[in-house]
Amino acid sequence: MSERIPEHRYTAALANEIEARWQERWEAEDTFASANPAGPWADPDDPRLGQGHRFIMDMFPYPSGTGLHVGHPLGFIATDVHARFARTTGMNVLHTMGFDAFGLPAEQYAVQTGQHPRVTTERNMEIYRAQLRRLGMGHEQRRSFATIDPGYYRWTQWIFTQIFESWYDVDAPARTGEGTGRARPIRELVAQFASGERDLDLHDDEGRPRTWADLSPVEQADVLDGYRLAYLSSAPVNWCPGLGTVLSNEEVTADGRSERGNFPVFKRNLSQWMMRITAYADRLTDDLDRLDWPEKVKLMQRNWIGRSVGATVRFDVPSASSGHDGTLPLHVFTTRPDTLFGATFMVVAPEHPSLAEIVPDAWPEGTDPRWTDGAPDPRTAVTAYQRMASTKSDVERQADAKTKTGVFTGAFATNPVDGRQVPVFVADYVLMGYGTGAIMAVPGQDQRDWDFAVAYGLPIIRTVQPTEGHPEDQAFTGEGPAVNSANDEVSLDGLGVAEAKERIIAWLVERGLGRETVTYRLRDWLFSRQRYWGEPFPVVWDEDGVAHTVPDEMLPVELPDVPDYSPRTYEPEDADSSPEAPLARATDWVEVELDLGDGRGVRRYRRETNTMPNWAGSCWYHLRYLDPANEDALVDPTVERYWIGPRPAPVAGAPAGATDPGGVDLYVGGVEHAVLHLLYSRFWHKVLFDLGYVSSEEPFRRLINQGMIEAYVYRDARGFPVPAAEVEEVPDPEGGAPTFTWQGEPVTQEYGKMGKSLKNVVTPDEMCEQYGADTFRVYEMSMGPLEQYRPWETRAVVGSMRFLQRLWRNVVDEETGELTVTDDPMDVETEKALHRTIAGVRADYEALRTNTAIAKMIELNNHLTKLPAAPRAAVEPLVQMVAPVAPHVAEELWSRLGHEGSLAWAPFPEADPQLLVEDTVTCVVQVRGKVRDRLEVAADVDEATLQELALASPKVQAIIDGAPVRKVIVRAPGLVNIVV
Repeated sequence: MSERIPEHRYTAALANEIEARWQERWEAEDTFASANPAGPWADPDDPRLGQGHRFIMDMFPYPSGTGLHVGHPLGFIATDVHARFARTTGMNVLHTMGFDAFGLPAEQYAVQTGQHPRVTTERNMEIYRAQLRRLGMGHEQRRSFATIDPGYYRWTQWIFTQIFESWYDVDAPARTGEGTGRARPIRELVAQFASGERDLDLHDDEGRPRTWADLSPVEQADVLDGYRLAYLSSAPVNWCPGLGTVLSNEEVTADGRSERGNFPVFKRNLSQWMMRITAYADRLTDDLDRLDWPEKVKLMQRNWIGRSVGATVRFDVPSASSGHDGTLPLHVFTTRPDTLFGATFMVVAPEHPSLAEIVPDAWPEGTDPRWTDGAPDPRTAVTAYQRMASTKSDVERQADAKTKTGVFTGAFATNPVDGRQVPVFVADYVLMGYGTGAIMAVPGQDQRDWDFAVAYGLPIIRTVQPTEGHPEDQAFTGEGPAVNSANDEVSLDGLGVAEAKERIIAWLVERGLGRETVTYRLRDWLFSRQRYWGEPFPVVWDEDGVAHTVPDEMLPVELPDVPDYSPRTYEPEDADSSPEAPLARATDWVEVELDLGDGRGVRRYRRETNTMPNWAGSCWYHLRYLDPANEDALVDPTVERYWIGPRPAPVAGAPAGATDPGGVDLYVGGVEHAVLHLLYSRFWHKVLFDLGYVSSEEPFRRLINQGMIEAYVYRDARGFPVPAAEVEEVPDPEGGAPTFTWQGEPVTQEYGKMGKSLKNVVTPDEMCEQYGADTFRVYEMSMGPLEQYRPWETRAVVGSMRFLQRLWRNVVDEETGELTVTDDPMDVETEKALHRTIAGVRADYEALRTNTAIAKMIELNNHLTKLPAAPRAAVEPLVQMVAPVAPHVAEELWSRLGHEGSLAWAPFPEADPQLLVEDTVTCVVQVRGKVRDRLEVAADVDEATLQELALASPKVQAIIDGAPVRKVIVRAPGLVNIVV
């Protein structure tokens, strides 16, 4: 006989009914709308405008067809909790969500089915919106948009136009008033050329200087392209015939194939749009210090930019060209010019332009057979090696596990410090895009060079004294005094690295053999894709091949329909195949007659048929959230200053004297976007800042990377994943660890990512159906600190359900539905417990420690459960505290307690300081034996709660930085010692 469920018991069915009802009410009442001080939505009389504001953002989701699994909403729920709490403190909160909707998956589906990618994408967005709505997200719907909306990508095209029509003047005073360097309109550069203020450095055949007026329009365009921040370049790119497009390095696997589709990738010289992000390399590096970001993300960006200070050194190589006598300079950049005396060979990239002039017709006498790769002559050897290297991606060429190989060019270079002749090799692990495309190899101080030297029988000279006990058969990569580093004019012997570098650079400069140089790993941003489903470029080409951006009034340039979406290449496995962008087939759209307003009247043009990468739309969406209905401007300047303009005080952790760069108050997303998305967004934002369109220097003031939810993966005897939901646990009769079976066969259990291919996906819809959205929200937020990885365990969700059921019973009689609260005053113990909880929960919500806030609320709720009847004076503040994390049940209880308005804007309860003083103590938190934080905690706090509070501390998390915690020693209430 089944148990009778009381009619008013808080069950999944009741939760779903309550949640649907409140979601409809929030939507009907536009509960989460925020106020703007200007623009189309100006509401200057809104009192919230004078009470503080907060802009909270999640990283743009891509609407995939599979929808969300339970790992996806982790960050979304965290920001929703934070936004809901901020509203209760009187803040004007902007929290919305749109979609990064251009992308290759929808296009590939279109290729397979013939269905327009917009149809697929919009259907997927509806699935996402329904899932997010069911989870109770308090997003402001009127601000939502997708990058595929023409009204949105109109402004993406407009920003491209501003970048194209700009150049970076390294000598112009910075807009901040400190230092030099900023973007300026290209018309100002033209004016400098026309007036003679800036030298063209061009001469006619007789050596006479040429003026701007002497140049034809085509020549003028060529000059400007060398300065523009967006320009066309013919450069080596990752060409994937199978996908019909070029790929970024990040889209290529280590074995030289496309990440999507596993097609071969080749190196090809193609004409592509580029963004001159390298002009901003220093600012992108230096301004990281002013941001409240995780240190590991800052380090990843610094490493990606790769600023290095060293020297450019000239090695002379005899020319092998019949049309050139004497020697040719081969320049290398090195961060360790102090090791020049140990350079025993050189290596150049297969694409190096000097190879054609330095490779002789025959091998020099006595050439080591190991250097020739069995080729009859140097030209044959080098050509074969170049052909082999062209089939590899940059990622594959630089893989750490790859054995470094090369072939001798037949040429020798002169080491400038001692005149030794060193052989020049060509090897694919040197890239033309980095440095100068040539390196000097110092095997004594670099293990890779050491291994190469050993393999090819090359000399090894140590130039830094190894420490005692260092193995004789290994390179020494540490620091120490210089040795074997002297000639008749300069000696570095005995000097430390810094002093040795300074001395040798001065010597090189004095003799014209080198110069001090700052170089970067960062390359200009490849901005073209041979795809259909992307933003069209607002560019047309005239009959002379000169590019023009279309006037603003012609934006947006909308995507046309095309006969098919398939990439068209002639041999998918052939590196020599040529790309044809799908837009090229829309001939009526490509060939147009336009009046560009430049005084030349109506002329015939050809549109650009490449599209922008999907990074483009996600570079600036934070700005459009501010003012999405504005048709006259990207964003109203007053609105931008209000929401993300610089604040009086710098962000937490900024160096002394730093100013606040502005930006979004809180940005939450996965660490997988730590480099490219964030770097590209910062670049675009800085250009807009330089041009005066925004007041903030940075897009995102504070960043948090949420952890990943992992789940059990079960594999059969073949190692293949089996459906996790169908696996049965078999207890060990001896009390040991259980085993697992699927369809009667044993399977293994391991932790892994949650994903469709691993057959362990759990969806939010399943959880909402079984437990309700509020229970799901509470469980996800109680699993641990936001930044940590955490294991998913469906069976543990019931604990969160019980918390909400106990809360419900403290207010509602399960049999009658009547209120059970009492209006009697609280006893002293309850009053103190309430105010301790209010203070602690407020602090936790503010610091995004939702897991410890939930622990405190559970503790208070359990206290109330033990009373004969819960006092209204305690229950109502508890319901208010629960509202950010479990908004539906909180709204329902608030309403049943007699309140008419939504709880979303009800002021957060205030703690009475007098009820906190004698019950709190300062807990010292140590990491690695050093005091890292001090926490105000309840004097009777238990060890488990204290441990959770200590581990959730932002200061502790910054120190731990993802390192595994070995042990936590708790001495409540005064000490927590964390061993990592």
